[in-house]
Amino acid sequence: MPRILAIANRKGGVGKTTTAVNIATAMAAAGKKVLVVDLDPQGNASTSMGVDKKGYHVSSYNVLLGTKKLTEAVVWTEVPRFSIVPSSPDLAAAEIELVNMPEREYALKKALLKEGVNYDYVLIDCPPSLSLITVNALVAADGVIVPLQCEFLALEGIAELIKNINVIKKNFNPKLMLHGVVLTMYDKRNNLTQMVEDDVRNFFGKKVYDTVIPRNVKISEAPSHGKPVLLYDFKCSGSQAYIGLTKEVLKRERELIAC
Repeated sequence: MPRILAIANRKGGVGKTTTAVNIATAMAAAGKKVLVVDLDPQGNASTSMGVDKKGYHVSSYNVLLGTKKLTEAVVWTEVPRFSIVPSSPDLAAAEIELVNMPEREYALKKALLKEGVNYDYVLIDCPPSLSLITVNALVAADGVIVPLQCEFLALEGIAELIKNINVIKKNFNPKLMLHGVVLTMYDKRNNLTQMVEDDVRNFFGKKVYDTVIPRNVKISEAPSHGKPVLLYDFKCSGSQAYIGLTKEVLKRERELIAC
């Protein structure tokens, strides 16, 4: 079975999608077979990988509701060993449609258990809310990677997310764990950035990755070209940071598997 990691934060604009597609790209470059499941109705992960969502009739919406198989929704990207299940605007309505489904919290997990075995890693790009869609992602996941923007208000959102993770761990998924927190949009010239970093590292300790993701114009430009920043500009500081982050993620994975 693959290891399943959800990329989640209840706050939008913190770098969830960028983190998901670039970790996936770096994992694929390291020889891992990776699937990204785009569960955000906005479909930013799909756009970031150059997937024309209008050109595909099968999406994560169909997989979540069980009307199509996971394998029917998979789209291969230009990155070897990296495929994606694209999003659809229909996901916005999935919340209502899931309500009356039996074992609705386990819909995604069941789909991945049936047909996700050919991957080393499945990364789930979650929407910026604690909806039934996000709950499905957390119930299916082994761990959660939390991108955290270096701003004061971001700290409030992460506290609520940790509470949610603990509730889901208790009621639906005992194996769920906080894999790590990654600081994004990091600007070392900004005093607030340093204050946020100190607070986060003091609170979460070793759960905070050593690697930070800097503010970098290439990271912002890459999605408009349908590419992860690692393909758009490999040498930029953003790309090098995501390579470092992925090394940390894989190192933690080896340590967890060895335990």
